[in-house]
Amino acid sequence: MKRRSFFHGVGATLALASAAPLAGGATVRQVEPANSCGVGRRSSSLVPVDARVDRITEISTCLRPFRLTGPRIEAQQLGNKLVVHNYGHGGSGWSLSWGSSRVALQLLERSAKHIRRLGVIGCGPMGLTSAILAQRAGLSVTLYAKEIPPQISSMGATGHWSPDSQFCSARFASRWCGRWIEMADFSYRMYQGLLGLPGDPVEWYHGYKLSSSPFDLRAPRGEPDFAKFSNPNRHYQPIQVDLSPDEHPFSYPYVRRWQNLLFNINGYARLLLSDFLAAGGKIHIRHFESTDEFAGLPEKAIINATGYGAKALFDDRDIVPIRGQTTRLVQQPDIKYAIRAEDFLFLPRRDGLLVQYIDRAGSYDNSDDSPDSVEASMAIEQLATVMRGLRY
Repeated sequence: MKRRSFFHGVGATLALASAAPLAGGATVRQVEPANSCGVGRRSSSLVPVDARVDRITEISTCLRPFRLTGPRIEAQQLGNKLVVHNYGHGGSGWSLSWGSSRVALQLLERSAKHIRRLGVIGCGPMGLTSAILAQRAGLSVTLYAKEIPPQISSMGATGHWSPDSQFCSARFASRWCGRWIEMADFSYRMYQGLLGLPGDPVEWYHGYKLSSSPFDLRAPRGEPDFAKFSNPNRHYQPIQVDLSPDEHPFSYPYVRRWQNLLFNINGYARLLLSDFLAAGGKIHIRHFESTDEFAGLPEKAIINATGYGAKALFDDRDIVPIRGQTTRLVQQPDIKYAIRAEDFLFLPRRDGLLVQYIDRAGSYDNSDDSPDSVEASMAIEQLATVMRGLRY
């Protein structure tokens, strides 16, 4: 394949998605349907969560690869291979995966010549989306990974749309503003195209933030000052709404309703994997101990999407692990709402109700990925306390 035709394919594929109309214009106040927790009346329709430790089905931990300066998306010549890095997204990996992978492919376009075959190392969100976008641009792609879904560590993520979560330090935010908007826009539009599919790999959900004191007054917990980004031209979520006491069933004086995108990660990751294989993709189960092993790969160009694994493989000492743990409870199909209160987050995932203890003290620069049952129990007990206080 000639370079001109290949890169024209990349540009056409990415430009087509970039030209899509802006979605979810979130400047209109959202109102829930009358059969849910409707505004203007106290609801008795919230099904209580059965929050008990004997309903735990799984405790998952993962190490989010945070870099103070932001993700590593750059090209490196390594012997006879061109390596394009695409890792280090902190807590925004699933959310920004499509947009970041698009940037990585554009970088490949500018750096490579006569590329027909591509190797992708890593089968997490960055690896899968990089591989699929490369296929859509006409490349033959092989994935190299030591594990594939559902074994990959990022399956333990919460799965909610959080495009600026632990993305970089606030000191480096100015470097990323424009690029972050570009990645968030592309990712958001890609997720709009996945709504309504069988099994709901991506869906909208609504939730309630509860507090005993006014919002946004909590003191930092000893972590860096993470950058916060926004797009001045659009919202990526519907506007949050503060509720009065007669508009909700909770025993908290401050309640805020929000809506957001949710990735049901088990189904979503399998969908990505199936799409990749259906388009002719190949997978080789392989663990690389050293970059010297890249020399034996048949592909001249490689996208490195190894996430936290890049710390050892590429000796990236800028990666700081941020420990995260999620606990799954037995599903309750009637639960359609989320809760954020005290030190926990509760999400109504289809593959199991998800509870995360988010008092982050001790999570930053913590490489311990062993499950903590005490932490899981604390989060579930806080959720149970909220449920006991529901007004009917």
